[in-house]
Amino acid sequence: MNQQQPNLDHQTVFDQLWGITNELRQKLEARFDLQPDPATQKFQEYSSHDGNIKGSLTTFSGGEIDWLVHSWLRNPEKSFSTMRLTTWLKSDIQVPHLAIEFTTLPYILFYIDYIPRTDPLIDLNYLDRYYEPVNETFLKLQTNTNLKLFTSRSVYVRLIQSPISLCFTGAAAVDTIELTRTVAHEMLDRWLTWVDEAEIVSEDTKKALTERDLLLRRHSAERDPGNQVAAKMLGAELTDKLVRSLWGGDRIL
Repeated sequence: MNQQQPNLDHQTVFDQLWGITNELRQKLEARFDLQPDPATQKFQEYSSHDGNIKGSLTTFSGGEIDWLVHSWLRNPEKSFSTMRLTTWLKSDIQVPHLAIEFTTLPYILFYIDYIPRTDPLIDLNYLDRYYEPVNETFLKLQTNTNLKLFTSRSVYVRLIQSPISLCFTGAAAVDTIELTRTVAHEMLDRWLTWVDEAEIVSEDTKKALTERDLLLRRHSAERDPGNQVAAKMLGAELTDKLVRSLWGGDRIL
């Protein structure tokens, strides 16, 4: 294995990874007219009953964006944190949705993916357009001896991931954080280009996409294995409300 720098303390790792999500969000805000949804305003700051576990969840929509989630949850005593910046597009175009999640366990896990909006098994044009360009990145990361490919125990999680899902773990070190930053920006920049170049779909396709997207967003939130961990830390009632917010169950906009 290649020599990495010494592991960083948990606070530094959290700050660095959360900083990356803010860098990416700034790019999104520069491109899209995003408005915060009042329904999730009460979750901008929340905590467990004992105050030891804290989190934040904000959601946005506007322009081509149907639902954007920017959130974090943290238990410093366990060196655990998780954060996400997930962007769900409206159904005017068929560009994949963008999913970005970072977790510390206390090692770093990063998940960056383009969520398909059709079946790439039979829609080969979609496969070639949106997934073939990322295949080299996927294969190159697998050869990085400082990383390990992460395979979820959840059947649903493995199913929702695309063929080029970048889901790896690495030491909580500067090298891993910088690699995460580079890959995340590359994935976002490529995705923004796709959005700029996308063709408007037909009304029939739009209707089908709208229905599929909502189901996908809801199922992915409700079937997340991390919900069980959150329930133990925050209680079932608060966790259920947060999960509902992730898919926009109470959205106002």
